[in-house]
Amino acid sequence: MAKFYTEPSRTFSEYLLIPNLTRRDCTTERVSLRTPIVKHGRGEQPRLALNIPFSSAVMQSVSDDVMAVALARSGGISFIFGSQSVAEQARMVGKAKAFKAGFVVSRSNLTPDHTLADVRALKASTGHSTVAITDDGTPRGKLLGIVTSRDYRDSRDPADKPIRAFMTPYASLVCGRSGISLPEANDLIWEHKLNVLPIVDETQRLEHLVFRKDYDAHKEYPLQLLDANKSYVVGAGINTRDYKERVPALVAAGADILVIDASDGYSEWQRDTIEYIKSNFDIPVGAGNIVDREGFRYLVAAGADFVKVGIGGGSICITREQKGIGRGQASALIEVAEERDRYYEETGIYVPLCSDGGIVHDYHITLALAMGADFVMMGRYFARFDESPTRKLKVGNNFVKEFWGEGSNRARNWQRYDSGGKENLLFEEGVDSYVPYAGGLQENLDKTLGKIKSTMCNCGSISIPELQREARITLVSATSLVEGGAHDVMIKETGLSGD
Repeated sequence: MAKFYTEPSRTFSEYLLIPNLTRRDCTTERVSLRTPIVKHGRGEQPRLALNIPFSSAVMQSVSDDVMAVALARSGGISFIFGSQSVAEQARMVGKAKAFKAGFVVSRSNLTPDHTLADVRALKASTGHSTVAITDDGTPRGKLLGIVTSRDYRDSRDPADKPIRAFMTPYASLVCGRSGISLPEANDLIWEHKLNVLPIVDETQRLEHLVFRKDYDAHKEYPLQLLDANKSYVVGAGINTRDYKERVPALVAAGADILVIDASDGYSEWQRDTIEYIKSNFDIPVGAGNIVDREGFRYLVAAGADFVKVGIGGGSICITREQKGIGRGQASALIEVAEERDRYYEETGIYVPLCSDGGIVHDYHITLALAMGADFVMMGRYFARFDESPTRKLKVGNNFVKEFWGEGSNRARNWQRYDSGGKENLLFEEGVDSYVPYAGGLQENLDKTLGKIKSTMCNCGSISIPELQREARITLVSATSLVEGGAHDVMIKETGLSGD
């Protein structure tokens, strides 16, 4: 007969954290939210870690190249959605990787024989106002000069005016030499009041450009997540259908990590996809989604570098009401985290968990971390911001942003379903909706992170591993939920005077 789980399927809202002793060293400025995103051995440093435990969901309405840059600047990671053509997804990955916060390979290059018309056309095409002038017009050619917008401000100049007539020649440039460090390059920028510093080798061949704006960005975003080449770390979503075509293109575009986007990860298709990637590429790949220990063990045995937990808990997901499949997010995470820890004790290999779905309030993120998640994946949270790719609309008197699920008819992302081809996707597992517009990512993220850090201090913890060891968690009743909010008072309406 069927196996029955008698324990109720519980959500984050059914739990609260009980405070521990707040030590003197438990202050918010001392809290570290750094967390691993790929598996690693006991005592080893993970190949890739996040500076904040946040990732944006693999969704058309959430994660494009703009969101990838914005979230990486803040220390998290985006997984650019895969429900688009291979070429377009690879283009988005490449565009996000091009936003380097340090040594930049020049992406706009011409020769001295090109004309002012060529400069203007290039700027219109790329948006770049700085053009490196090399002997062969390539990023690695011999540097002969630089053109910036101030070199051709005079609108009376003829379009056929050659670049050599108005560029700043190499002899007049301040350049850094090959091997210079980023702090040394920034010192030259400030000493000479430069906007751009070319880096050249001993034969005058161009290697990189260092921009003043990137120095400013580094100061503004101290937690930005960078790879060894000072590019932003970017993830990408894949499916179990066209992975043999999609993965090579994403790797070539510079993706740092992949994740399989599927409605149910406990499948042989996921195993096949992981094994193909591990046999052919040196890139981490996460898998899921699963809700129990059996699913976790299966994906880890296949080679998954992290495991995504959660089915049916997303705000736009209707899998549970359509198919009757899923589990309360808290119950799923607690069981999988226990199995992850058991696996770690057995093997010495730590496999990070991503809690995907079920986040309604900011404190749910802290609960997810305390229950064993290493990071959370969110869609609705990020869909509200300017940086998400959807339209901002006014509905009634309120501004909103569009938000739709990958299982909706609007997305038609049939590749994420491992139960047949396109013709078998006859019903929706996601809705098309709006979310309240919330403004910019950074200001909202700062508030959320402030809440998480404050709660961790109340729990006597200044790191995620410490929180997972020391947290005390209690079930709550329906009446205590009422007690926990404002009650038995009349809330003042916004705009009323307090005089």
